[in-house]
Amino acid sequence: MQNILVYQAQTYQTLVPDNSRNIEDGNEHVYTKLNRIRRNRGYSFEHVLVQKLNTSAWSARRLGGSSANLPDIIAVNNKKSIFLSIEAKSGTADSLYVPPDQIQRCFQIRNMFQVYKTAHVILAFKFMRKKRIREEGKTIYIHRKLQEYYKIADKYSKMNDLPIVKCTYEGRTYEIINSETRRCNLKDYVMPF
Repeated sequence: MQNILVYQAQTYQTLVPDNSRNIEDGNEHVYTKLNRIRRNRGYSFEHVLVQKLNTSAWSARRLGGSSANLPDIIAVNNKKSIFLSIEAKSGTADSLYVPPDQIQRCFQIRNMFQVYKTAHVILAFKFMRKKRIREEGKTIYIHRKLQEYYKIADKYSKMNDLPIVKCTYEGRTYEIINSETRRCNLKDYVMPF
């Protein structure tokens, strides 16, 4: 039987489909399709960021993200000696989350490039135009304004136990440590596009 791991309201939950026989009878395509949509949405955001960053002054590459145990994107400006290690999240919910292991990977790569005078870990959040709402057991989508935020996460570089970082649709940031949520006010990074 296939289980689905979902991050929801500060805790990881494993959702087991109600009718396990349907999964065994070949309806797992529904869950596979949902995962593919989420993965494609993330890839699309990363791809667009790389395209926007690749200018005459900047060079950017998508690294493969979580599956490769690397940040999603690295970008450099060799003329100004700037290095960015970027973790990108996109979605249809009102909050997006970056797990601590993904933040840690960004710092590990950033620390490999100490030749740069300026180096940042950037958490990139894209809130899609469609907002997903669950009503009476059904999922519906309503339209809203597309929002993107780029937050500097350098304050976590010296921490041993990194938090989960949450960003809301309004751009407010929170850190979640031991099921306790507190506002963290990560500073905005002005992207070069």
